[in-house]
Amino acid sequence: MAAIAGLQAVEILDSRGDPTLRVTAVLDDGSMGEASVPSGASTGIHEAHELRDGEDQRYRGKGVRQAVVRVEGEILKALKKRKADAQERIDETLRRLDGTEHKERLGANAILGVSLAVARAVAASARLPLYAYLRRLAGKEQEPTYVLPLPLMNVVNGGKHADSGLDIQEFMVLPVGAPSFPEAVRAGSEIFHALGDLVHAAGQSRSVGDEGGYAPRLERNDEVFALLERAVAATGRTVGRDVVFGLDAAASEFHDAKERAYILKAPSVTLTADRLVALYAEWIGKWPVKTIEDPLEQDDWDGWTKATEKLRGLGVQVVGDDFFVTNVERLQRGIDRKCASAILIKVNQIGTLSETLAAIELAQKHRYGVIISHRSGETADTFIADLAVATNAGQIKTGSLSRSERVEKYNRLLAIERELGENARYAGASALSV
Repeated sequence: MAAIAGLQAVEILDSRGDPTLRVTAVLDDGSMGEASVPSGASTGIHEAHELRDGEDQRYRGKGVRQAVVRVEGEILKALKKRKADAQERIDETLRRLDGTEHKERLGANAILGVSLAVARAVAASARLPLYAYLRRLAGKEQEPTYVLPLPLMNVVNGGKHADSGLDIQEFMVLPVGAPSFPEAVRAGSEIFHALGDLVHAAGQSRSVGDEGGYAPRLERNDEVFALLERAVAATGRTVGRDVVFGLDAAASEFHDAKERAYILKAPSVTLTADRLVALYAEWIGKWPVKTIEDPLEQDDWDGWTKATEKLRGLGVQVVGDDFFVTNVERLQRGIDRKCASAILIKVNQIGTLSETLAAIELAQKHRYGVIISHRSGETADTFIADLAVATNAGQIKTGSLSRSERVEKYNRLLAIERELGENARYAGASALSV
């Protein structure tokens, strides 16, 4: 197998106009692989750490020139002439070289960029589609069918993703009744545009948030559901049968540690964990909400156990994002304590491809749902689309039906679906871990 001959990095901009990293891996047979690293806004305290320059004037301290230096210097020196297809050894070398718990010395952005770029280069060297090579790494080569994921489409942005005043970070539509992935994308697109017409008719701007969803200013969080219901109906589809709803509460963002309470603005109210879960239950009773991400803050283990039992009893998938941070140790603890029923997988939360695959494997072993996810600061890189198909994750979050960095992931999945033909099936409602 070819060996690593070179690593190059360049500072680029993400979808928010902030710096991030693009890494190119070059093998000694001439093969190349490129990866661009995403960045989050609503980040968990247990995530792997990005390396930022910290200069006050340049890019508001968010530059990544130090990460570029790490890639082209220390990391290249450690990996040069290593066999490129030894992904676990490469990633372990990167972790040991960094030497910190959260990858803050070399930077998770530098480490991840190298990890993903090397995988792409090996796929190119082997003349395999990326999803086929990742499937080999995931140990799923014997599974006869590829699963095209159910898209969780974030059509209304709130929280840290928009200045709408909504507390809930994401309101999603899930085209569970679509007969195929292309029809699921079509459903999302038509609903998105119908929703835009409703927002405009109400005298509000059709401007969008970080993840491409509309950001209407409403008095109450739950007013969004009525808008979504009308938008679905406008496309001739039926709510609850063809399309269901999902939330990313991102509750850590409105949790007050000092008050030990959740402070909402829409409307203004302070709630205990039990009362917040009761509020979710009220919404579930009125609308077909089938998945809720991060319903409570990221370290309330006892609260998560209770919330999971309550919400799953109502037929809802309970997803850990900031709660699990794609970390096998936190996921195992959650499994042991019966917290959540699904995990959100973000490659830059943990920082290497191998650790990402390990989290997916552990979740699937225990029948937890797996949702491959983008970040709010995205690039045009479509690696996560191939990852979702390779691992038969069954669910994907890549944002709304606008902004090219979101749409590119859908476009890549459409291309994969066409390439696989009869060897692919659409997950639909069966992917939800309720």
